[in-house]
Amino acid sequence: MKAFIFLIILMLTLGEDGLAQNTEPVINSSLTAKESFKKIIVYGSDTCHYCIDTKAYLKSKKIDFTYYDVDVNLLKQREMVIKLQKAGVSLDNLSLPVVDLYGKLIMNGADFEGFLKKLNTAKN
Repeated sequence: MKAFIFLIILMLTLGEDGLAQNTEPVINSSLTAKESFKKIIVYGSDTCHYCIDTKAYLKSKKIDFTYYDVDVNLLKQREMVIKLQKAGVSLDNLSLPVVDLYGKLIMNGADFEGFLKKLNTAKN
C-alpha cells in the first residue's frame, strides 16, 4: 500500500508529460466508449482487505466485473488516477477500492457496508 501511495505522489509530481507522450488514457481499446459504461471496473490491490471483500461480495451477488490490481498494473493505476482527476475527486484521501460503476466512480469511505450496498444496485 505504501508503494501505491508513493507511485501516486510520484505521478502527480512528474505530471502527465513526464510519464507518457500520449495524455489520453488507454481505457480499453477493444471496447467502444458506449460499451465501457456497461462494465463495472474495480481498481484495487490484492493486499487490501476491502478490495478482497469487495471482489467476494460482487461474486456472491453474481455481479459481473473486471478487477485490476493497481499495485502491479501501472497502466490501470494511471487510468484510475486520470478518471478520478477528470471526475474532480481529490487524490489526497484516496481509498481503495475505486469502482467505476458504469461511468460513475465510487470509493470506499468510512461506511464499507454502505459502499457495498451501492454496488448491489449494479446487478443486471
